[in-house]
Amino acid sequence: MTRIHIPVPLTVGASLDLPDEAARHVAQVLRMKIGEPLTLFNGNGGEYAATITATGRRDVSVNVESFDPVDRESRLDITLAQCVSKGERMDYTVQKAVELGVTRILPLLSERSVVKLDAERWDKKLEHWRGIAVSACEQSGRTSLPAVLPVQKLDGWLASSDRALRLVLAPTESVSLRSLAAASNIALLIGPEGGLSDNEIAAARRAGCVGIGLGPRVLRTETAGVAALAALQLLWGDLG
Repeated sequence: MTRIHIPVPLTVGASLDLPDEAARHVAQVLRMKIGEPLTLFNGNGGEYAATITATGRRDVSVNVESFDPVDRESRLDITLAQCVSKGERMDYTVQKAVELGVTRILPLLSERSVVKLDAERWDKKLEHWRGIAVSACEQSGRTSLPAVLPVQKLDGWLASSDRALRLVLAPTESVSLRSLAAASNIALLIGPEGGLSDNEIAAARRAGCVGIGLGPRVLRTETAGVAALAALQLLWGDLG
């Protein structure tokens, strides 16, 4: 079933036009026809069954027919504090983190971050990542949209306070996730391509982060967050 995110209020019995990008995807990419079913969701929980009532080159109208209060969200509240990586690596991390049920993604800049942009280009990058998050929700069946927060510096995030169990992934650490007491509110810090510096890891520990390892092999930045999220969901969440 094709799932489409519609960022507007949805009610059973309503007739509406799909937003431009969604309409183009349905009409031109999927080539769907009048009478075919769609699933709509607006990120506020649950999803709606709808049927296409009209199509054009750039316009698609649907009728909302029923509501399903299904909840596919993780019981874990996880913030992925991911130091920004280049190009498709960061895209991959955002996509897979959403599939694995992350609650929010916080892009960070650290000492070894190689991506350096001006404010306007950061805004465009943020919108790009948010688009990836929406597509990942459509594909994975999620009914709530995870937040992709504005980029900030690592030291600023470390100085902030919250009630989450803060974890920092470091290749030299021997502490495993399995050895920790289960938690439901978690913040996971992942370094950039060159890893976090020794000073940054020390600063993370002073800020209350628990250093953890994921085995004897060094993982790439785009692999590390995904692997850690999968492990968290397996141990304390809803995988398996």
